[in-house]
Amino acid sequence: MQIGPYRIDPPLVLAPMAGVTDKPFRLLCKRMGAGLAVSEMTHSDPRLWTSAKSLQRMDHAGEPAPVSVQIAGSDPRLLAAAARYNVDHGAQIIDINMGCPAKKVCNVWAGSALLQDEPLVARILGAVVAAVPVPVTLKIRTGWDHENINAVRIARIAEGAGIAALAVHGRTRADKYDGAAEYATIAAVKAAVRIPVIANGDIDGPHKARAVLDATGADALMIGRGAQGRPWIFGQISRYLADGVLLPEPEPAAVGEILRAHLCALHAFYGEDAGVRIARKHLGWYARDRAENTAFRHIINAATDAATQLRLTTDYFARQGPRGTRAA
Repeated sequence: MQIGPYRIDPPLVLAPMAGVTDKPFRLLCKRMGAGLAVSEMTHSDPRLWTSAKSLQRMDHAGEPAPVSVQIAGSDPRLLAAAARYNVDHGAQIIDINMGCPAKKVCNVWAGSALLQDEPLVARILGAVVAAVPVPVTLKIRTGWDHENINAVRIARIAEGAGIAALAVHGRTRADKYDGAAEYATIAAVKAAVRIPVIANGDIDGPHKARAVLDATGADALMIGRGAQGRPWIFGQISRYLADGVLLPEPEPAAVGEILRAHLCALHAFYGEDAGVRIARKHLGWYARDRAENTAFRHIINAATDAATQLRLTTDYFARQGPRGTRAA
């Protein structure tokens, strides 16, 4: 898939997720096979740009190209300014958030709430595309609710405004993350526009990835929750799409090594106290499919320093042995 001057290969994208797709996780997923990783959203309000959280989100030092940064808001002028600011701070692709279903985002007329106002969508997209010399992409849902499915109209507006690629989550805002994603609307979007279309929603493994591509005709896939605790999903899907080979799940020892590196990156990026706290949700995701998950989470959540967190994690995965066994 091509986004402006950037070839996204493999055509697998880590979805932007608040509180998840920070720099350590983006770097990890890129190493494990993601062709593109989109940052957490940055608000368009300039008063927030110098907060500690925003400065961390805008840290792209050492991140391999292309660097994609998502912005959120509802004022075309502020979003254009946010796009320029982020390009000045390392963004090589700007992504506009019109897909977030969170109540606190929609209540300020941002995220997927914007799908209710198609003229405003057109003004926002036109302003941001005109503001920056880099490709601008857009993420949307299929509509506000099932009585208002307008993804095809939004896609045509996006193409007319010069959007370089469009990601579509196969749910309405009203669905949030409930039920199953549907892909017929994504297929309709793909048939309606010439720009690259990225299918998103419920992609949790190689077989589902193949089925979604076949159902939608999309140019690429976007993976969010399926990558939480399983960053190797990108390599598995890439290999399966390339030659039909199903790579096995990594052995516990390999998972332990991946997780140890991830923890060290979190501790270094956030500092020890915040890094230990933020790491806990990732630890839960890595261990969620394992028999001793509850006990492990109870122990690991009690760790208050980096050394203890690393030791407990290393010990846990060392005890697992090969899949289906436990070390003595």
